[in-house]
Amino acid sequence: MKILSPALSALPGIHHAFFTRQGGVSEGIYASLNGGTGSRDEPERVAENRARMAAALGVTPERFLTAYQVHSADCVIVDGPWAERPEADAVATATPGIAAGVSIADCGPILFADAQARVVAAAHAGWKGAVGGILDSTVARMAELGARPERIVAAIGPLIRQQSYEVGPEFVHNVTALDHANIRFFAPSDREHHSMFDLPGYIAARLHRLGVGQVEDLCLDTYSDAERFYSYRRTTHRGEPDYGRLIAAITLV
Repeated sequence: MKILSPALSALPGIHHAFFTRQGGVSEGIYASLNGGTGSRDEPERVAENRARMAAALGVTPERFLTAYQVHSADCVIVDGPWAERPEADAVATATPGIAAGVSIADCGPILFADAQARVVAAAHAGWKGAVGGILDSTVARMAELGARPERIVAAIGPLIRQQSYEVGPEFVHNVTALDHANIRFFAPSDREHHSMFDLPGYIAARLHRLGVGQVEDLCLDTYSDAERFYSYRRTTHRGEPDYGRLIAAITLV
């Protein structure tokens, strides 16, 4: 049902999880632990799945929080349940009993913790968010709550990895135009004029540049592991009508 980061697990007073698709009540293409409120799965099944995830982290369902994600660079600070989900792609908190979460289905889930300052956060970083500054925003919001970058532990969970992530020439141009050094995150594809993009490598490099003290990559590929993970790209290639969402979340005990 969940995968843990060794680096985050070593920190006192923090619970976290990168939830897999296993251990829920959804059926069909959503089987079984679909946490996606934006999917076309039956809402009551999604609610039960999210309640199970909340219980696994020791929080109540109304304090298990994910924002309305729009591939932005916005991180919100939360200190209690919200009446309406804000548009944002990262959630930070210094309030015990609040689970800061994100939903993903190929994009990168990154969980952050400064155990000394008692500040945690979760970020959703696809290529748009990673390039656009969601990681920068998350570290900045954590700093507002008292965290220091050099004390932060960040764990990169299941996401689409380079061997599964083929992109076209326009994508390569857009990313390398920002910084020519980004060319190191691309490898040749078997298809002419296409490349394979290293999203977790880019995320890790960006975190190191922000001064994050420890960055751990769990090296898990959502696309190639259909038994454990949902994948938007795999769903597209299979011609399926929709897909489930994985959840990653972290909380202060």
